Amino acid sequence: MKHGKKYSDAAKAFDRTQQYDPAEAIALAKKSAVAKFDETIEAHIRTGCDGRHADQQIRGAVVLPNGTGRTVRVLVFAKNDKLAEAEAAGADHVGGEELIPKIQNDGWLDFDVVVATPDMMGVVGRLGKVLGPKGLMPNPKAGTVTMDVTKAVNDIKAGKIEYRLDKNNIIHVPIGKASFTEEKLEENFNALMEAIVKAKPSTLKGQYLRSVTLAPTMGPGVKVNTLKL
Repeated sequence: MKHGKKYSDAAKAFDRTQQYDPAEAIALAKKSAVAKFDETIEAHIRTGCDGRHADQQIRGAVVLPNGTGRTVRVLVFAKNDKLAEAEAAGADHVGGEELIPKIQNDGWLDFDVVVATPDMMGVVGRLGKVLGPKGLMPNPKAGTVTMDVTKAVNDIKAGKIEYRLDKNNIIHVPIGKASFTEEKLEENFNALMEAIVKAKPSTLKGQYLRSVTLAPTMGPGVKVNTLKL
């Protein structure tokens, strides 16, 4: 894959083969963000899990102490008094069955996270083919299927992110923006890694964290020393 001059210059600024302490890796990733927009710093965590086995699946959520740096649009599926509760909590869109055709037929997807009360999952389940592939289906493990819609919306708006294995057993998550201070990025990274280390499947044999890489949206990846995590 051919990269542009800015990427190549950023990649020359450090040793791509070396593993760095987390604080140093964050500083290098932040320095490598040279695009004209505020790049997101992402963590890419390769695990030793085999997601084909149910007992080695990893899925959960964590609230980053300093947020993600982006505005998250929340859609809440609820009914009765929970509709008003979701609106009061600051949800961007609130509704029930009437939203199904809007999403299914009109392709409306002006939201980043979907929350649903348990009694609405029968309705939301009909959107599985639309929301599933985009990673938007509400899930109890991620705290997005709940009766406590106030907490769910507040946590998401405060910087709650969901983590899960992709088909290659890698977790991809944002830890903040390049404009964040190194200290804020490090606090977010530490909170994320603490949650992922706790999520290690008890049935896993062998190495759990195979590699951890930090990278800005348009820049090269910096390897983190997994022994320091």
